Amino acid sequence: MKVAVVGGAGFRTPSIYSGVLDRAERLDVTEIVFHDPDRARLSRIAAVLEGMDSERGGGVPRRCTGDLDAALEGADFVYCAVRVGGLEGRLIDETVPLAEGVVGQETTGPGGIFSALRTVPTVTEIAERVAERAPGAWFINFTNPSGLVTEAAQRVLGARAIGICDAPPDLCQRLAEALSRPARELWFHYFGLNHLGWVSAVIDRGRDVLPELLADDERIAQTEEGRLFGGEWLRALGLWPNEYLYYYYATREVVDAMRSAPVRASSLLDQQSAFYAGDGTPEAALAAWRSVRTEREGTYMEEAWRALEVDIDEIAAARANGSGSSYGDVALDLLEALSGGDPKVLILNVANRGSLPYLDDDAVVEVPCVVGPSGAHPTAMGDAPLAARGLIETLKEVERTTIEAALHGSRTLALRALALHPLVPSVDTARRLLDTYLERYPLVRREFA
Repeated sequence: MKVAVVGGAGFRTPSIYSGVLDRAERLDVTEIVFHDPDRARLSRIAAVLEGMDSERGGGVPRRCTGDLDAALEGADFVYCAVRVGGLEGRLIDETVPLAEGVVGQETTGPGGIFSALRTVPTVTEIAERVAERAPGAWFINFTNPSGLVTEAAQRVLGARAIGICDAPPDLCQRLAEALSRPARELWFHYFGLNHLGWVSAVIDRGRDVLPELLADDERIAQTEEGRLFGGEWLRALGLWPNEYLYYYYATREVVDAMRSAPVRASSLLDQQSAFYAGDGTPEAALAAWRSVRTEREGTYMEEAWRALEVDIDEIAAARANGSGSSYGDVALDLLEALSGGDPKVLILNVANRGSLPYLDDDAVVEVPCVVGPSGAHPTAMGDAPLAARGLIETLKEVERTTIEAALHGSRTLALRALALHPLVPSVDTARRLLDTYLERYPLVRREFA
């Protein structure tokens, strides 16, 4: 099979290639093509991949190109991992909201809307090229905000566009460890949207064991979510929330923490600029990439831990020694199941098709899916507590309004999306956020003139 990676110069690309190498005996990958218009960055990533080949004593046939059509032609799988505007754009996404006292985060709140306004048109164009050059390909979306962007891609490619995120499987793994059970032997009743999901039950041999965990403060404290939310709040919810719900449940505290240090985009920009400017042997490039990756993962959601005054170095060390997933793991699990391997149950971003009965069939949701050669089929999650359902319905309206705003260059719809978002306190704040963003990002401003 031919695999194309669009956005191949992205920092996470080596994780995908490493996953392919890990499963080379099970996957018949005849070629993997990395596309990116930035030749210098692509060359640096190519050196990392060469280092991986050298370390393992061999690799998978691969090439790099700046020609999108050539990369897509005849592909069986297309991974979309673009970051429109780069980390410089993300820096704008995060700092503009903070100046207004609003959460500044790349996928949650106004930052996710800003990112989507410039990303949706680009990914839609890529999807159209896929439909022309590789109409039978599965389109696996990494690009944030993942659920929103996947829904935009599905307007072109239908159910062949599937979104992935490593947050849900990591959450499930942490729950399994707290329960001292293998994750593969448990059923996690997970429902919601990307970065807005909850576990309402954990089924172990026919019995829901989540209530037992919620009653045990000692085991709760062993998990990241337990330390973020606290046992009292988890019991009050009766649910186990995705870590991104912290931005909703502790908004004031997290904004204060964000304002106390440089935003995450700033530190990532420094780290990755140094990495991409480096040179040397493939082995040195691989070592540099691994070093930056470790630092990046250790500071994930750092602002939340600062809000709790938790030792961030302790969290980073725990993650370095943990058993969580990576984008490579999630992506390759999906590729393996779609290409004829053993069927799998994976939490994915797919069209609802009745999984959440309060949303229409075409709404992209994040739920457990049974995956095989025929595609990813969502399982029925049923109704939800009103507090969760209300957020899901509101955010789905925000996502769809943002898609329309991006595709039509509509200032009115962009303002509506911002003002409807629960993290934006007023219409006047939404208007100032939009004006400042368009001023800071002139390429988008021209589209919304």
